[in-house]
Amino acid sequence: MTQPLKISVVGGGPGGLYFAILMKKADPRHAITVYERNRPDDTFGFGVVFSDETLDNIQNADPETFAAIARHFVYWGEIDIHVRGRTIRSDGHGFCGLERKTLLMLLQDRARDLAVELNFETEVNVDALPDSDLIVAADGINSGIRARHADHFKPSLDWRKNKFSWCGTSRSFPAFTFDFRENEHGIWILGAYQYKPGMSTLVPECDEETWLRAGLDKADEAQTAAYLERTFADLLDGHPVLTNRSIWRNFPMIKNERWYKDNIVLIGDALHTAHYSIGSGTKLAMEDSIALAHSFSVKGSVPEALKHYETTRREEVEKTQHAADVSLVWFETPRRFWKLEPMQLAFSLLSRSKQITYDNLKRRDPAFGAEVDRWWAGKVERDLGFDVPANNPPPPMFTPFRIGAITVQNRVVVSPMNMYSAEPGNIPGDFHLVHLGKLAQGGAGLVFAEMTSVSEDARITPGCPGIYSPEQVKAWTRICNFVHANSQAKFALQIGHAGRKGSTRLGWEGMDQPLIDGNWPVVSASPVRYRADGHLPTEIDRAGMNAVRQSFVDAARNAHIAGFDMLELHMAHGYLLSSFISPLTNQRGDEYGGSLENRMRYPLEVFDAVRAAWPADKPMSVRISATDWVPGRGLDIDDAIEIAKMLKAHGLDIIDVSAGQTTSEARPVYGRMFQTPFSDAIRSEVGMPTIAVGNITTADQVNTIVAAGRADLVALARPHLTNPNFTLAASADYGWDGQAWPAPYLSGKDQAFRLAERDNAELSQLREQARAPITQRRTAFLASKSADS
Repeated sequence: MTQPLKISVVGGGPGGLYFAILMKKADPRHAITVYERNRPDDTFGFGVVFSDETLDNIQNADPETFAAIARHFVYWGEIDIHVRGRTIRSDGHGFCGLERKTLLMLLQDRARDLAVELNFETEVNVDALPDSDLIVAADGINSGIRARHADHFKPSLDWRKNKFSWCGTSRSFPAFTFDFRENEHGIWILGAYQYKPGMSTLVPECDEETWLRAGLDKADEAQTAAYLERTFADLLDGHPVLTNRSIWRNFPMIKNERWYKDNIVLIGDALHTAHYSIGSGTKLAMEDSIALAHSFSVKGSVPEALKHYETTRREEVEKTQHAADVSLVWFETPRRFWKLEPMQLAFSLLSRSKQITYDNLKRRDPAFGAEVDRWWAGKVERDLGFDVPANNPPPPMFTPFRIGAITVQNRVVVSPMNMYSAEPGNIPGDFHLVHLGKLAQGGAGLVFAEMTSVSEDARITPGCPGIYSPEQVKAWTRICNFVHANSQAKFALQIGHAGRKGSTRLGWEGMDQPLIDGNWPVVSASPVRYRADGHLPTEIDRAGMNAVRQSFVDAARNAHIAGFDMLELHMAHGYLLSSFISPLTNQRGDEYGGSLENRMRYPLEVFDAVRAAWPADKPMSVRISATDWVPGRGLDIDDAIEIAKMLKAHGLDIIDVSAGQTTSEARPVYGRMFQTPFSDAIRSEVGMPTIAVGNITTADQVNTIVAAGRADLVALARPHLTNPNFTLAASADYGWDGQAWPAPYLSGKDQAFRLAERDNAELSQLREQARAPITQRRTAFLASKSADS
């Protein structure tokens, strides 16, 4: 057994108390003291929320604490969404509400039972704890310990835009409730949940402009309550709004580069925050406590345990914070979702943080999932005029879409992928025929060929195909003919000029690294290298710009001759046209540099010339980088919205929304569907169709993005490399018979459907087994409450 420790916990909130409980339970020899600045029964706010998963963690860590909590919490599985006179309910979620004060009292009692020393109304300085083996900083958002050692912990605080307040009411809500409404001051969002019989928490939220127009910057608590009572009178049904330090505030997103210093460790709000829209900070703090106590159970010393805690816990915290950040951005842009129909707003709300998806929601609440499908089928029929069956509607990804004058059979796109496999003369050969032909036969509605060079010096690598010679056009014609003869896919060509990222090695030989020999001159908007060891480009002059523009025009004409259905201009990822758009790569002093309007002047000039040369009955798209991922200096989403508006005004049919790869300074924030929010913003703000890209890997994600209105089409790259039949496989998985299969493959279709049905049944059974403890707990709790009543 390891030596007992003298532990000082600074902060007597749920996180600090629970850590003390777990450590004392693990080894009663530990001498543990909790120091809290407030009185024992002081608490601010009203109730806390725990999910099923958090309850499981608490139950597994300390069944006694869980049992005490379970006697007091209110349980529900429904979410009610009130919008424009409708109430839309989704079931199967699983939450409990608990009074914050009750939680503190229960944890204090449990700590005393275990002989933890509790000191209230006590301010303590870490210098006064020199003999502590471990100091746990659980002292909240305004942590004095974190501030004192800020140079070491390196905290970052991001104060978010919206205003919110913690309030309460005597109205009991039957479900976790969201209410969306608009008054003369702006759009209001209210979150509400019951935390004990006859009492609920209210969290009103709005943007700062609405808050100011309502005069709430000058309001005291009583005036705030009166305003909310008027605004939400029908929902409150005569019940008052209650206050408890219910001041208006902005949410701080807190992160720390380091989590511990010597024997001092941060937990809870001192360490991190996650927006309340995906759960309470109490949940994170108590789960920190579980993780930290576990680290001491598997490591023999304080330094080893603290290192283990940070190493093992950080990823989970960062995932939660990322989900919370995505969620809070959704709430910060109410005008975007306010345009949606009520059902789509509800689905967008539920799927906003990516924790709930189309498939997940259908498992939680099959009736609600079926209603989403019926609503989507009706929307496609109303908006686009397609006949979509309402009695047995397809999943959203299998509904058609119209781009300009062409129709794609479903919402799946094969994204352009550089293959670096052209034959001598930069001719697409047998590899491209097999590669693209197979992808087209795999069922996607739209297939893109890789970025294709408009001239020899526009190539990225020596292995990139072109469309500037008769031999290349002939080869592309062969491929187009195969795609059209053997699939229902529409075939698009992306054309571009590599600019400063040209004259580099094949992807697998050194991405973006200059050729060892055989280099050709490269140009860019300005003489700025892409990477330190990369080519120094020449600033392209007016004569060069004219020549490049003509190369794009010639490429467009050749693409039409070859038989492509759609054309895309590559204005992203740091290539030539992109280099004009970003302020990080365009440092020109002429009329093509400076303001965004000036930086867009040449890309728009090329677009106009190509649009004039490309047949009017064939659509065009443009791929853009919606952000440079360099905050404060590079392009951001507001710039991307303006770029999209300009392109729309010039006749663009659909915009392909990517991000980054414009500069080696980029610091992207990766994750599932990580670029989709940019598509969502442009689609809503600009009112034009979009293609979403970026780490989208499953049919479930495609359905989620489309049904939520975040994009009209969804492009996948690598998943199609591992499974060219991605869309056919998805049709079998969903049991959707309406997807076209190539005639030679029909013999495999029935088997695919049968196997998918069997696999889905087995997977469903495994999920039910995994959720059995949660289901049993919920059933037992509801039965006990029924017996009590």
